Parts: sequence; C-alpha cells; structure tokens
Amino acid sequence: MALDRWIALILLSICLAYGYTAWFTMDSSLAPFMKRNPIWPSTFPKVLSILGVIACCTILFGLEKSEEKPAEINYRRLGDYHLSQALMLLGLMVAYALCLRPVGFIVSTSAFLILGAAILGERGWRYLLPIALIATLVVWYLVQQVLGIYMRPLPGFWGG
Repeated sequence: MALDRWIALILLSICLAYGYTAWFTMDSSLAPFMKRNPIWPSTFPKVLSILGVIACCTILFGLEKSEEKPAEINYRRLGDYHLSQALMLLGLMVAYALCLRPVGFIVSTSAFLILGAAILGERGWRYLLPIALIATLVVWYLVQQVLGIYMRPLPGFWGG
C-alpha cells in the first residue's frame, strides 16, 4: 500500500476516535437547558470528523487519483524533498506555540507568518509584511471582540 494510503488510514482512525468523542461523550455532559439549543459545543467537532472521514475514505479508495501514474516518493532520496524546510516549519510551529502567551498574539503570530513565508521562499517583503500584519490584526479582532475570547495582544512589558 502506498504511503498516502497508510497516512489516510492513520488519519481515518484519528477521525473516527474524534467523531466518537464528539457524538457520544461530549453531548452527555451538557446541561439540560443546552440540550434544546440547535447548535451544541460538539457541532463543529462532528462536522470536522465527518469531513475527515470522507477525505480519508476518498484517499483510501483511490477516488482522487487521475488516470496518470503519479510519481511515488523515493525513500532513498529524502534529501531531495526539501526536508530542511519542513523541519524548520515544524520547529517554528513549536516556537510559536511556546511564545504565544509570553510574547502576545500579535507579535508572535506576525513573526510566525513572516518567518514561515521566508522559510518557504517568499521574497516579496513589500507585500508580505503588511499582509501578515493585517491578517494578524483581523484574526485578533475577530477572536477578541466578536467571539469575546481574551487573547493577550502584546507582551506584558508593552502593555499587553
């Protein structure tokens, strides 16, 4: 079996466990007045699990494949697949998760977007910087003001 199908099989098991949790265990702990609401806290996880199962089954059954034979991954030449970029992005994600609280959402998210784009090879700094800053501010505004979830915008020493 090809690598993409093994990954799809692993993700399918994760989606099924996630769906089981969303369908059966999350709803049992709801308060009685919330059981009459049309949208429950488990609605989004249910939708995600269904979409994940559909996507995984599409890959497992080969429905996404075209008539042409795609190039398989050659495990002996992993260095040719920009492995360093992938590892740097994973390290950047870990650093972002660790810096989110102490550094603040705006600074850490902007730095993550800018550094991530730089790792992937983007050199259009004239567009990259304002787009990353605007996207960060829009997401922070939506989460903070619209959803009402507090996120520290700046580091503590800057007034966050």
